[in-house]
Amino acid sequence: MIVKRCFVRAHRVIDRFHVQKLAYEAVQEIRIKYRWEALDQENDAISAAKEAGVSFEPEVLENGDSIKQLLARSRYLLFKHRDKWTKSQLIRSRLLFERFPLIKQAHSLSTDLGIIFRTCTCKEVAFKKLALWYNAVEDCGIDSFKTVARSIQTHYLGILNFFNNRSTNASAESFNAKIKAFRSTSRGVRDISFFLFRLSKLYA
Repeated sequence: MIVKRCFVRAHRVIDRFHVQKLAYEAVQEIRIKYRWEALDQENDAISAAKEAGVSFEPEVLENGDSIKQLLARSRYLLFKHRDKWTKSQLIRSRLLFERFPLIKQAHSLSTDLGIIFRTCTCKEVAFKKLALWYNAVEDCGIDSFKTVARSIQTHYLGILNFFNNRSTNASAESFNAKIKAFRSTSRGVRDISFFLFRLSKLYA
């Protein structure tokens, strides 16, 4: 509570890390959706095999994964850029993207956003590239990425500030955590003025 009173707008800050995290989550949302569908299809196939009195044999891909295993085991590779994939992840990604092109499209959008934050050093160039990325999201029609695009549109001024000197609000977040930890050791705050006085002596 004390943090919100002192920094009333701090909880509204969205920087590049929050945006990148939203993009990763958007990719995972699509993967999970397909995984649930694969589980349902396999359960239906198992039930049908039992009724027919035959044993169920799931489809096995060239790397030894079934479809549901392919979707489950692709979780971590979708967090990475394709240049950082291992040999087994390259094979798995090829199989995944062949069967689920929407996941490929989502992963491409996510990595493209990361490249903008990683390579752009000029605010004006970053603004243009983010605008082009926003247009690509609009054209793809993936609902989960539209949420990411709207977040960028709403907070673009704060996000673009990152490109001034490539600084983030990580220090503010760290200090916020310290304040919360200090408050918990005091078991709450009654005298706000005295609390701020102690805080200034410790961290100023």
